[in-house]
Amino acid sequence: MILKIQRLEHNKFVPEYKTEGAAGMDLCAAISEPITLQPLERKLIPTGLKIELEHGYEAQIRPRSGLSIKHGISLINCVGTIDEDYRGEVCVPIVNISNEAYTIQPDERIAQMVIAKYEQAKIEVVTELTDTVRGAGGFGSTGK
Repeated sequence: MILKIQRLEHNKFVPEYKTEGAAGMDLCAAISEPITLQPLERKLIPTGLKIELEHGYEAQIRPRSGLSIKHGISLINCVGTIDEDYRGEVCVPIVNISNEAYTIQPDERIAQMVIAKYEQAKIEVVTELTDTVRGAGGFGSTGK
């Protein structure tokens, strides 16, 4: 799978895998000045990148675990999907879920991007679904 990346003029970094076994590559904030997020504030942070995915692949944008646990910085939509036909700038919807302000610095690693294969389902409308032992049980119905 080849991921084509176009760097915009305000981008200094190409995403890279930090280790041989890494599933995700880091995305950096392509901003010229720091941006401070107050508690519960959200902002769309540019990465300075456009991407082109091969047919049948998506890019998943995920929070960085260190920012999440140490500072309460996460993504508004938890995991974002970039479809293969999107050609705009990749931006990251960040939220501060902590009780303290957090300042994003220029070029700071703010999220990670995972490339994943997908399939589109064929939809079949039916009048009944097959029965299972679990049935409609959810939200803790299988125990702790």
